[in-house]
Amino acid sequence: MAKLTGKQEILSDLEKRVNDKILEQSNFALLKKLVENADTLDEAIQIAELGTTYKRTGFHFDKRLEKQSNTIRYFKKNDALSFVTNPKALTHKLIIGDNYPALLNLLIEYKGGIDVIYIDPPYGKDSMGSFAQTNYDNALTRDNLLSMLYPRLWLAKQLLSDSGVIFCSIDDRNQAYVKCLFDEVFGESNFVANLPTIMNLKGNQDEFAFAGTHEYTQVFAKNKSNAVFYNFLVDEEKIMEEWQEDEIGYFKKGANLKSSGVNAPRERRPNLFYPIYVGSDNSISLEPKENYIELLPITQGKEMSWRWSKEKLEKELDDVIVAGENGGVSIYKKQRPTIDELPSAKPKTLFYKPQYSSGNGTNQLVSILGDKKFNNPKPIDLIKDLFFISAPENAIVLDFFAGSGTTGQAVLELNASDGGNRQFILCTNNENGIALDVTSKRLKRVMTGQCYDGSSDFDWIKKRKPLGGNLEVLDIETVANFESVAGKTPFDVIDETLYGQEKFKTVKQKVEWVCDHFEGTQRRLAEK
Repeated sequence: MAKLTGKQEILSDLEKRVNDKILEQSNFALLKKLVENADTLDEAIQIAELGTTYKRTGFHFDKRLEKQSNTIRYFKKNDALSFVTNPKALTHKLIIGDNYPALLNLLIEYKGGIDVIYIDPPYGKDSMGSFAQTNYDNALTRDNLLSMLYPRLWLAKQLLSDSGVIFCSIDDRNQAYVKCLFDEVFGESNFVANLPTIMNLKGNQDEFAFAGTHEYTQVFAKNKSNAVFYNFLVDEEKIMEEWQEDEIGYFKKGANLKSSGVNAPRERRPNLFYPIYVGSDNSISLEPKENYIELLPITQGKEMSWRWSKEKLEKELDDVIVAGENGGVSIYKKQRPTIDELPSAKPKTLFYKPQYSSGNGTNQLVSILGDKKFNNPKPIDLIKDLFFISAPENAIVLDFFAGSGTTGQAVLELNASDGGNRQFILCTNNENGIALDVTSKRLKRVMTGQCYDGSSDFDWIKKRKPLGGNLEVLDIETVANFESVAGKTPFDVIDETLYGQEKFKTVKQKVEWVCDHFEGTQRRLAEK
C-alpha cells in the first residue's frame, strides 16, 4: 500500500470526523478543496484545524493560527555543540528552535518511525520559571495553550509508529482540557490512561484549601490495538516470601493486636479484655468451638489487653491474620501495601515513588550544572519508568518540549541499566538561553563527563561514569523560498545528510528531493 502524503492524511482524518458526525459533510467539501490547494503542509494543517468543532468532547477554544511566511525552515548542523565520543556509538539529536518547524522537518526522515513521545508542555505563564516560558505570542492563555498544542499533536501523531505511544505531563488545572484535545487528535478509542502522578507526597502547603500533591501523566496510543506496554521487573519469589494474597489483594503481617504494654485496669477498659478462639486451620471465632484453642491477651504471665474491642474485631475479621502454632499463636492486623510497595509487575494507574519527587528533579539538575538554572525539572526516575514500560530496547524517543533535557538523560540511563540501544531526539527553543545554558550543557556533561570547556568540576561525575553516546546538535535556519542567489538557494543550503539521506550525485536529484520535502519551493519553482 502506498504511503499517504501529508495532505492525504489530513483529508483522511477529516473524513473520519465526518463519519464520527463531528464535521458536517458540506463543511468537509469546502475544507477538502482548501487543503488540496494549500501551498504547504503547515498551511493545510491550519485549514484542517478549522474543521475541529469539538462536538464529541463538548468544549471549544478560540483558535490562534500559526503565522505563515515565505521562508523555508531547515536543519543546519551546529558543529560547536555537536560531539562524538565513539564513532561506533549511537548518535542522539538535539534540535534548537521552535518545535513546530522542528516537527515538520523531522517528518522528512522519521514519519511513522518514532516509538515513544514524551512531552511536558508549558502549563501557564505564571507557573513557569524564567527558563520554562515557552509561550505562544508571549501570552499563554488556555486558548493559546490548546491552539499551540493542536498542530503539534497532529504532527506528533504522524511521526508515531503504528504501535507508538505518547505521554504528556500536565497540571490539574489544564488536564481536563488537554485530555479533550488528545481525544480529538488521537481518538477516544486510543486513550490508555490518565495517571495521577505524585510529585510531592507532603503537598504544597501554599495552595488554597488542599495541599497539592500531584500532576497528571496522560497516555495515548497511535493505535491502541497495536500498542505494547511492558511490566516492571519484580522478583516474584522474594515478593511471596514477604507478602500473601487474599480475595482483596496482597498483605503481610502487621501490628500485633495484643497491646505492647500494660493497659489501664480491666475495670476501666473491660471491652478490651476477652478470649479469642483459634482453630487448627488458623480460623478465628469469638465464641468457643470444639478443638479451638482459647487465646487470651497474656504475655509473660501479665494480663494485657487487645488493641481492638470485640465489636471492632468482629467487623474486621477478614482483615486479621493468625501467625504461630499451637499455644504460641498471635493475631495480627493484615498490613496492606502502600502505593510504592504494591508487589505487582503491572504499572499502576496511580504513580508514586519517593524518587518521583519534584525536589529530586531539581537536585539532580543542580548536581550536573552546579546551580538551579531551571525551575521544576522532571525527576529522572519518573521518565525512566515511563520509557521502561513503553520503549523497546531499540526505540526512538522524541521530546519536543525538552526543557532541561531530562528525557535525554533518562534514555541514556535506561540504556546503561538494561543494555538497550534507544535513541533520543530532543527539541527545545533557546528562550533565555535554555538550550545553550541548560539542555546542551547537561547532555554534554552526562554523556562525556566534561563541560564544553573541558572541565569536570561538577558533583554528578564524582560518583558516576559518563553515559556515552554521540550528540548531533541542529539549529533551525531559514531561507526565502524565492532566493535565487547562487550558493544561497534552498537547493544549496539544505544538507540532505541531516535527514538520513546520502549525498545526491546530481543537481537534478537534489532539486527534486528539496521540492518534494520542502513544499514552499514548489510553487516558486513553478512560477519562474
